[in-house]
Amino acid sequence: MSKHMIPAKPRGIVAVRADAGGDVTKILADLQKDWQSFKDTQSEKDKEVKAKFDDVVTTEKMKRIDASVSDLQAAVDQANAKLAAMAANGTGPGQVKDPEYSEAFRAHFRKGEVQANLNKGASDEGGYLAPVEWDRTITDKLIEVSAMRQIASTQSISGNGFTKLFNLRGTASGWVGETAARGETGSATFGSMTFTTGEIYANPAATQQMLDDAEVDLEAWIAGEVETEFSYQEGLAFISGNGTNKPSGFLTYVTGGSNASANPLGAIEKKTAAAAAAVTEDELLDLIYAVPSAYTGNCRFVMNRSTMGKVRKLRDAEGRQLWQPSSQAGQPSQLLAYPVTEMPGMPDAVASALPIAFGDFRRGYLIVDRTGVRVLRDPFTNKPYVHFYTTKRVGGGVVNPECIKVMEMAAS
Repeated sequence: MSKHMIPAKPRGIVAVRADAGGDVTKILADLQKDWQSFKDTQSEKDKEVKAKFDDVVTTEKMKRIDASVSDLQAAVDQANAKLAAMAANGTGPGQVKDPEYSEAFRAHFRKGEVQANLNKGASDEGGYLAPVEWDRTITDKLIEVSAMRQIASTQSISGNGFTKLFNLRGTASGWVGETAARGETGSATFGSMTFTTGEIYANPAATQQMLDDAEVDLEAWIAGEVETEFSYQEGLAFISGNGTNKPSGFLTYVTGGSNASANPLGAIEKKTAAAAAAVTEDELLDLIYAVPSAYTGNCRFVMNRSTMGKVRKLRDAEGRQLWQPSSQAGQPSQLLAYPVTEMPGMPDAVASALPIAFGDFRRGYLIVDRTGVRVLRDPFTNKPYVHFYTTKRVGGGVVNPECIKVMEMAAS
């Protein structure tokens, strides 16, 4: 069997617990139990620190419980992501919009036959547009695993670029008496920004014999293979992509970044922490209150797992944890009463890094999808395998920098 065909296996505690019957209620109960143990152990550690004593056993216990809390919260987030994927499309995956075209596409996948029904999906390079239900399945998968797709806005386009117009204001007004003359006032000015797409690809392979024997569920297989590669590449690009044949990451729009002057509305403001590897409650509050109140209703924190582990230990003046785990399905963990999205591609909390972002990403960041997934069947390059060169064009960038603020760590 080709290495490309090895089925994906569950990984780690998250997969084991999440796949064990899919009982989200049980996972939530375990999460709350472990979270209480974490708080109790942290209190024990505080007593040791006060007594100037470091018990290795307590330290190791706290690390184990912290890892379990992280895994259980990730399992809940995974379940929430599936709900988000279903809500995004409004219809379940697999609903055939054009049965005749879909059947012709499957025949081409298995035997390489080009049927008349495929002509409308043909390209100059010999590839064919995947059927609507396949495209939707891949999109669902991407939403499930791509944190940015869960929280940002998405725009589908039929051309190579999308231009957004910005109102830069400037309209003037004035107070006048009932009969006073009214002179001409200033008019609003406009700016524009164009979002172009880059091409992302995956190239899974199967043997012709496997295709002949119909051992492959093509829809599920290609969606899984494409999702793995697309989500990894997208995840990095939406955060720190340089915009060359890929999306422009939102961190590049921060003051001092490569795209700081790209948006007509300005750069994303950053707040600087006093330490190079730690943040405080006051610094997180400064980040929150830097966002205009008009946007805070849909704001959230974004950080990676490592940074979340540090934030999880923070407490207020009364000893209460600033971070709180999910208490019900569909609800993410919270930090200072705002949702937290774990984003693996975010930098660690080290000197001069940008590890924490806060804002309304639905208004602040736009993902641009060129309509359609294109597939090129290649039975020649690597016999006896048939490769399915699959491409999708994706772009992205910040549309409203006022909605997002970023924490920068102090220089060492």
